[in-house]
Amino acid sequence: MNKIHRPRSYKVLMVAPTSFFGDYGCHVRILEEARILEALGNQVTIVTYFKGRDVPGVRIERTRPVPWRPHYDVGSSRHKLVFDLLLAARLFRVALRDRPDVIHAHTHEGAFLALPMAKLWRVPLVLDFQGSMSSEMVDHRFLNPHGPFYRPVRWLETWLDNIADVIITSSYHAEDLLVQQFGCRPEKIFPIPDGVNPELFHPRTSDEAPAVAQLKAQLGIPPDRQVVVYLGLLAEYQGTNLLLQAAAQVLQSRRDVHFLVMGYPGEQVYRRQAGDLGLNGHVTFTGRIPYEYAPQYLALGDIAVAPKLSATEGSGKLLNYMAMGLPIVAFDTPVSREYLSHLGVYAPPSDAAGLAKSISMLVDDPAQARKIGLELREQVMGYSWPGIAQRILDVYDYSVLSHPARNSKPRLKSIERGLRTERIKIL
Repeated sequence: MNKIHRPRSYKVLMVAPTSFFGDYGCHVRILEEARILEALGNQVTIVTYFKGRDVPGVRIERTRPVPWRPHYDVGSSRHKLVFDLLLAARLFRVALRDRPDVIHAHTHEGAFLALPMAKLWRVPLVLDFQGSMSSEMVDHRFLNPHGPFYRPVRWLETWLDNIADVIITSSYHAEDLLVQQFGCRPEKIFPIPDGVNPELFHPRTSDEAPAVAQLKAQLGIPPDRQVVVYLGLLAEYQGTNLLLQAAAQVLQSRRDVHFLVMGYPGEQVYRRQAGDLGLNGHVTFTGRIPYEYAPQYLALGDIAVAPKLSATEGSGKLLNYMAMGLPIVAFDTPVSREYLSHLGVYAPPSDAAGLAKSISMLVDDPAQARKIGLELREQVMGYSWPGIAQRILDVYDYSVLSHPARNSKPRLKSIERGLRTERIKIL
């Protein structure tokens, strides 16, 4: 990517307590933020776990591997305590070497590990809030909301939210959550949505028809079927089981529909569930799809589905679906409403029958489905990564200038006014 001239630049230390790069969700946000910030003249280093896929052109510093858990990928686990100790040690060494201007921590876990470094080097800590830590642990069935550990975890989450110098959220809903449930000051929270590359993710063209037909044939998808696509993690809290239940109900009345379920982990588990539901021959599981191949696989779809159940996490996949010009069926959550507005086709949360009804509505009216998809494509054009990066740099400016070590009140007020004005326009 060519460098873009910008009068200000930062050495940014990103903390990613996950197996980066993993071709899904928050990993895409981390990757695209790093790429575009580098293109704008900044130096970005991502410190992450030992496992993950290296990406050309991105500085990645990894922890040492552990011999007893070599295949750890995603989700909450007691083994992460050891991973995080190793990550903290690696983070210290990288910070000592690079002397960052800003520490950009993804998730509360990242903020917890980065806080001592931020204090030691007297630089701002930016928390990239990607959902409630306690809620996510409950979603992963790692924390019992009625058990003895829930309140301490909730307290820790509240403390981290309030001690971070600045918080970036991917939705206004998350901003409201932080203020109302965690007592954060509104002036330190800046909603910055996920972005998309609309040149890479675009509606399929007539020139691409042969490649689309060839890929369908490779995957065993009959050419005369409408294809419903899902791309993301496969997990209960992502609504995968509900999607398969909805597929079974759709196929009771329409047999000219095919479900293309792309992602990982646990595809074998969901294959068995699909077989038990009688979906054999009408569902294809691809396993993990590298991010760079996502557009050509999404181009097989006529309808996209986003059955995520979490009420606090972002949903960046919606933007990729929108950029592809696909009509989208989603559960009716605040985050889905923010991105899709009146153009989303919604089902009541956790309602497989409602999800099936919404999918069938689009299957039964292909012309209306295409119209909705094209309108979503137009709507997504304001979410380009260069514009998102400019907002992130404004937040860096604000965090640096408002930090006790470098307070500059006159310029700080000017930047803050700009940020508050822009936040009215965005989303």
